[in-house]
Amino acid sequence: QVQLVESGGGLVQPGGSLRLSCVASGFSLDDYTINWFRQAPGEEREGIACIRSQYVGYADFVKSRFTISRDRAKNTVYLQMNSLKLEDTAVYYCAARPNGPINICPGQATDFPSWGQGTQVAVSS
Repeated sequence: QVQLVESGGGLVQPGGSLRLSCVASGFSLDDYTINWFRQAPGEEREGIACIRSQYVGYADFVKSRFTISRDRAKNTVYLQMNSLKLEDTAVYYCAARPNGPINICPGQATDFPSWGQGTQVAVSS
């Protein structure tokens, strides 16, 4: 059974950093694409970054501020977020989909069948 558990969210001041974790179970990261999404109140869920084996992709608005990585031994994907802004406040989710012949990275929320419960990130002074 595919399970994803996010952690690492919290309250941080503008300019601060957080590292989110997505612990995967029931599958190997070698066989799945993981995408981070976020959703602010009243907004649609938007993609942030993705990782498929050695390939990574980012939304334009987070390039150079956020970094996605994975630890195969821990079956965990990380999202390092630096220089956080007020508008980064949202619930952050990781999502997974099995790899297929087409590289869906980054993908849309509808491309991913498996989701974690989310972790809240609040950027406030």
